[in-house]
Amino acid sequence: MEHARSATTDDIADLVALARQLRDELTQQRGGLLWATREVAGEPLEVAFANALSSPETMVVVGTIDGVAVGYGLVTIEVLRDGSRLGCVHELFVEPAARGVGVGEAIANEVLARCRAERCRGVDVIALPGHRAAKNFFEEQGFIARAIVMHHQLDDEP
Repeated sequence: MEHARSATTDDIADLVALARQLRDELTQQRGGLLWATREVAGEPLEVAFANALSSPETMVVVGTIDGVAVGYGLVTIEVLRDGSRLGCVHELFVEPAARGVGVGEAIANEVLARCRAERCRGVDVIALPGHRAAKNFFEEQGFIARAIVMHHQLDDEP
């Protein structure tokens, strides 16, 4: 049975393994290298997750099937200039073999519920250009595009 719950320090090894899978998958896509160096935590991931788990502005959610971690979400709560709050999903990943059975939806539902409880005015997430599966998944969860980031590459990196 698929389920989502708050992560604990006992989950750090699983979170690190899942995060590395996410980075391996997305760095192969257009915009992925810049995403990996700007949008997500860097190494050592063990320290990054330990810090996230101890931060009151950050939530880490683990998605499981029969108690085995197969996905996760990492979200920060940002206080905006007007004092309102915005949930920012930095990472949401489900292992390829566990996709399509509701784990991602369980993670997204937990993230949205917790952002509502934190009185966020909304939740933002980044989907890389061309990653149709991610775009479709987030639209199915009720997300809509509110901005498009344009980028002009100045070096030879893809």
